[in-house]
Amino acid sequence: MIAAIPNIIGWLCISFARDSSFLYMGRLLEGFGVGIISYTVPVYIAEIAPQNLRGGLGSVNQLSVTIGIMLSYLFGLFVNWRILAVLGILPCLILIPGLFLIPESPRWLAKMGMTEDFEASLQVLRGFDADITVEVNEIKRSLASTSRRTAIRFADLKRRRYWLPLMIGIGLLVLQQLSGINGVIFYSNKIFESAGISSSNLATVGVGAIQVIATAVSTWLVDKTGRRILLIVSSAGMGLSLLLVALSFFLKGIVSEDSTFYGILGILSVIGVVCMIISFSLGMGPIPWLIMSEILPIKIKGLAGSVATLFNWSCSWLITMTAPLLLDWSSGGTFTLYTVMCILTVAFVAIWVPETKGKTLEEIQYSFR
Repeated sequence: MIAAIPNIIGWLCISFARDSSFLYMGRLLEGFGVGIISYTVPVYIAEIAPQNLRGGLGSVNQLSVTIGIMLSYLFGLFVNWRILAVLGILPCLILIPGLFLIPESPRWLAKMGMTEDFEASLQVLRGFDADITVEVNEIKRSLASTSRRTAIRFADLKRRRYWLPLMIGIGLLVLQQLSGINGVIFYSNKIFESAGISSSNLATVGVGAIQVIATAVSTWLVDKTGRRILLIVSSAGMGLSLLLVALSFFLKGIVSEDSTFYGILGILSVIGVVCMIISFSLGMGPIPWLIMSEILPIKIKGLAGSVATLFNWSCSWLITMTAPLLLDWSSGGTFTLYTVMCILTVAFVAIWVPETKGKTLEEIQYSFR
């Protein structure tokens, strides 16, 4: 609810901007609101979802993000940016009253010692006819060794049960951004123009639609195949796709613009970008946020989750700022750098990331002890 307020004010600043200072202020307010929402939403979903549906429901968060991106591309074809900013207010206005209709996280209530509210919230979420005794006892056992309302100290992060899940969460969220996905999405128009595509705006809308479809497939698969396999397949697919794009741009630099092969290379680079976005949406898009929300112990979830989110958005800012500079320097070189990051991601997942499919949050967190 709090996060929706700076989002509304931010969109108003952008829509009614008189000079660039209004745009900067609006962007800062939007960043503040989205920074809060991007962490609290996956955590809330993980804490309320049944064990067998947690992966799919957690991935719905990223699916919603991709739908929002596609709609902004689509509406941007027909309305100017001021009207587009006004449209951005509508979801925020729906969010505030809508939140009054959903219960508080039962695990958070249990952590705060509100036993009756915790059980009532869980009963509402599972249905009034459901037997929640086993789940209630499991949550109580998990919290038995945790002091109620005790603040986490940085010294506590030296313990393996805390530093290992934090390191995995930060690693996944940082590598998610260093793969260059936001550089590709934010500057897709420029990339398509460099590839020789004349209708770059329509191509961008098409990419947004493909991203929605691929993320929907991931939402369906994640509780069937598991998190690790999707992450590895996704990262490997991104690496191969980016390598294709890099080679296409390198070869375009040495091939005559009048040759047929030059046009083929342009098509190959577009295919590579599309395959990269599909691969990202299958795993590296939704799953890092899902795993981060699953593996962090409830005692450090606030501090550790905020730190991991900070690293994610800091890397997103870095990629967004450097992408146009790198593309001007060398398109092929830029995509080669992103390819290397994808290879590192495959290694990181294979070595460090545990499988969380089919486990309760309490079982996952106990495994780090």
